[in-house]
Amino acid sequence: MDRQGPRHHVESNRAHWDLTAADWIEPGRRNWADDQPRWGVYGIPESEVGLLAAFGGGDVVELGCGTAYVSAWLARRGGRPVGIDNSAAQLATAAGFQREFDLRFPLVHGDAERLPFVDESFDFAISEYGAAIWCDPYRWLPEAARVLRPGGRLVFLGNSVLQMLCVFDDDEAPAGDRLLRPQFGMHRFEWPDDPGIEFHISHGERIRLLRACGFEVEDLVELRPPADSEENRFPFIDLDWAQQWPAEEAWIVRRAG
Repeated sequence: MDRQGPRHHVESNRAHWDLTAADWIEPGRRNWADDQPRWGVYGIPESEVGLLAAFGGGDVVELGCGTAYVSAWLARRGGRPVGIDNSAAQLATAAGFQREFDLRFPLVHGDAERLPFVDESFDFAISEYGAAIWCDPYRWLPEAARVLRPGGRLVFLGNSVLQMLCVFDDDEAPAGDRLLRPQFGMHRFEWPDDPGIEFHISHGERIRLLRACGFEVEDLVELRPPADSEENRFPFIDLDWAQQWPAEEAWIVRRAG
């Protein structure tokens, strides 16, 4: 795992998601068909997580939208979403679902680290994985702050810090109960035989960065799946682990002003 490699992650991640887009068609279709938001790898209902408790409609941007099911959920809740994603193949899937489910909103091919929107364009920004882990936080979080109006909220969900310290490099065995890498200096993650490049930083670094961007932290939600959850499709985490320690976490922050 290399945390200090060259900054080629935008192109590398675009190629990765274009290549694997077909794997996300059926999961995307299931989420588009479900009117009730379900979060994370275990599909925990919104009623148990509360990521949209403060959502009141308005102009929305989904950062790293993939198949854009989160944008669909928000459109059905009175929002006016725009989805942006680095992968043209993922956006093609999203456009197909718009036709299939007769629900239209703009889809933009672009990079969440360089958003093609003017300042203070949106009331709400959201990322379930997407930009939350595939973009450099020191680049995408300032951009999210820039395009949000004063008082606007950003919600983003991804792997927990603890999971990233305990997951194995081979990405095939479930995380264990031992720390495998240092927390200090964590940032850029690359895995053997995987072209995708992820970004994860510690809670302290995250809070300092959010404050520097003009955000106020309202909540940090540590997701715990119900004991009767079905196992997820990812081999690096299992239900027993996720019942004991948070495998995923979501931040709810508000732009001051």
